Amino acid sequence: MLPNQRRERIIELLKEDGAAKVTDLAKIFKVTEVTIRQDLEKMEGEGLVLREHGGAYLKNMEDQVKNFSLIHQENLDKKEAIAQKCLDFINDGDSIILDSGSTTTEIAKKIKTSGLKNLTVITNALNIALMLGTDMKTEVILTGGEFKPPTLSLTGQKAADFFKGLSVQKLFLATAGISLKTGLTYPSISDLVVKKAMIDAAEITYLVADSSKIGKSALASLGALGLIDYIITDNYIEEKHLSVFKENDVEVILADQ
Repeated sequence: MLPNQRRERIIELLKEDGAAKVTDLAKIFKVTEVTIRQDLEKMEGEGLVLREHGGAYLKNMEDQVKNFSLIHQENLDKKEAIAQKCLDFINDGDSIILDSGSTTTEIAKKIKTSGLKNLTVITNALNIALMLGTDMKTEVILTGGEFKPPTLSLTGQKAADFFKGLSVQKLFLATAGISLKTGLTYPSISDLVVKKAMIDAAEITYLVADSSKIGKSALASLGALGLIDYIITDNYIEEKHLSVFKENDVEVILADQ
């Protein structure tokens, strides 16, 4: 991996976890700690990170947490359209899991104004729990786990253990990248056990992702596309990607149809 590519991956990881230690980054990228320190020094010089206590953390992270704002806010128009489409697959009385993320946050916003009744929403996202928690028509259940500031989410084995023994009707799953070779990918390794536990607990899994994420790969792979039943995406998905989902028995649902 070239230095620029490694530094891009470090930023992706920090946008998920908020902070990272030099020792951990050296193991993840299989380079020396000296190399990672040089990377972080350059990134700090560019105003991207702040170095402290043998590691680094994302700049402006504290302000983002205080404001309950998510980092990944690009393609919001597409995410809103995807969220609106998701309402077609949620009925009164359903039990659903909402994964953390910007697209699932848009789903929560749509649910809040939809008039849906007697929903049970299980989530690992603090912002989603607070958004829906004041809605008397919705029961909100929040997992435990380790707090990840940039994504306002709970993660790790404690969060994954929450889903053991649960049987939920529908999961709306987020992803960072959809590799046509390795499947669903994420920048943070700690999220993998949580995502897998969510999938195991749900009868039906809807992957919600705008088309810009298809064909891209993040650091860690959750598994093949066959883990999901449907993908809800926007109309800009390429024809070659439609074919790949079909080959993996994943039904594609377009937001504007």
